[in-house]
Amino acid sequence: DAVGYPIFVKAVAGGGGKCIGRAVAAALAEAGARVVGTATADEGARALAEALGGRVEGAVLDLRDPASTDALLADLAGRGLTPSILVNNAGLARDNLLLRMKDAEWDEVLAANLAGVFRLTRGCLKGMLRARGGRVISLSSVVAFTGNPGQANYAAAKAGLVGFTRALALEVGSRGITVNCVAPGFIDTDMTRGIAEEHRAQLLRRIPLGRLGAVEEVAAAVRFLAGPEGAYITGQTLHVNGGMFMG
Repeated sequence: DAVGYPIFVKAVAGGGGKCIGRAVAAALAEAGARVVGTATADEGARALAEALGGRVEGAVLDLRDPASTDALLADLAGRGLTPSILVNNAGLARDNLLLRMKDAEWDEVLAANLAGVFRLTRGCLKGMLRARGGRVISLSSVVAFTGNPGQANYAAAKAGLVGFTRALALEVGSRGITVNCVAPGFIDTDMTRGIAEEHRAQLLRRIPLGRLGAVEEVAAAVRFLAGPEGAYITGQTLHVNGGMFMG
């Protein structure tokens, strides 16, 4: 078993296309882990489980709603499923220039991508502390380090995850729990496939490797941090961006 213990994965994934969360869930399931992947609605949860051939259990979770987090954690606890690895993959975006950004657009992105991650991590941490071991891996973004026009809310939330990761790593390291980030660059997903060719060409010129990343490459980074090879790495951000940012 390349991972070594059961896994709970926050993997928002619906439909049938390319998605980082789905790729992460598949990679960890292939490593022999028991994976619970989540979507914000029943339909998405079923689609996730079906797409991965029953290797992943689908569950409903809306990180914007504290009651949804509480309900999922209570359900897992009631079935004796204590997450020992948490992958936070919230990725809600509400893009707008700051002068035009509505309070709701700011609040919703921070609620899902930062506050929701805080609540879910806090809930999963209790079992890890009792077990004196675990992994917390959060998906940040290259825009947390480079910025991106129209994404002040998203960049702020993803940058917040980096500080959250470092502080938590200091708090729980003595209990054998590692806490890290993976920061993808521009990845070939259904979302980026909608970029106009002119903008895509401009984007590729900013990437030394000259291509978008693959979802499987991001999933491999998460699997590495979740596996035994990542046991002595904590408080770090692993950049998967083709050289777009070198920090």
